[in-house]
Amino acid sequence: MAMTIRFDPLARALRTGLTAIALVGFMALHMVVVHYPPGNLDFSRVLERLVSPVWKVIDIAFLATALLHGLGGLYDVLIDVEQLTPARRAIAGALTVVGLVAFAYGTYTVISFSPAALAAIR
Repeated sequence: MAMTIRFDPLARALRTGLTAIALVGFMALHMVVVHYPPGNLDFSRVLERLVSPVWKVIDIAFLATALLHGLGGLYDVLIDVEQLTPARRAIAGALTVVGLVAFAYGTYTVISFSPAALAAIR
């Protein structure tokens, strides 16, 4: 029995809209914290944020949202090309693999920052 994958246009539009709204929030937070911080921003302050579990969760959620929005949008564009329609499953699989690898790598990078790294800078 073959597995079928549903490619519901309404679900794709909802995913795109919800991730876009979330990205606006994440980008606003990013702009305020990184580009307009009170005082001087240097690498030690960045490390202070990166060792905080709250900021780790925020960064990982930002990464997941950006990947879902970007790769989902790329998928939507690619399946709009009629010649690629028969390859929907392969395209979805390839983008899923790319997304999972990018998410795993980004998550590992965020989690790997430790208080020892902060102490080494000071």
